[in-house]
Amino acid sequence: QVQLVESGGGLVQAGGSLRLSCAASGSIASINAMGWFRQAPGKERELVAAISGSGSNTRYTDSVKGRFTISSDIAKNTVYLQMNSLKPEDTAVYNCAASLLPGSAYGYWGQGTQVTVSS
Repeated sequence: QVQLVESGGGLVQAGGSLRLSCAASGSIASINAMGWFRQAPGKERELVAAISGSGSNTRYTDSVKGRFTISSDIAKNTVYLQMNSLKPEDTAVYNCAASLLPGSAYGYWGQGTQVTVSS
């Protein structure tokens, strides 16, 4: 079973930066994709960024393009989400998730980490 552990959340001022980490129990190179999701109170969960297991392909939701960067360290089995120029609207619980097969759902989830951006 894939185990995912997130870290790096916290409170930051608008315009600041945070880096979230997601450590996987197994080789992320053998996983189809890793994604970062977020959910704010009263809102639906959205996929913020995703990266292929190989690290060769990345995708972002429009609202974070140019500000967030997803990356991976294969040797450490870890995926990162570098968040720059943070806005209050970025406040949410962030979860990493793993999709094991092409076209499959993100079936494995971390516990989540809170990101709060103040004005």
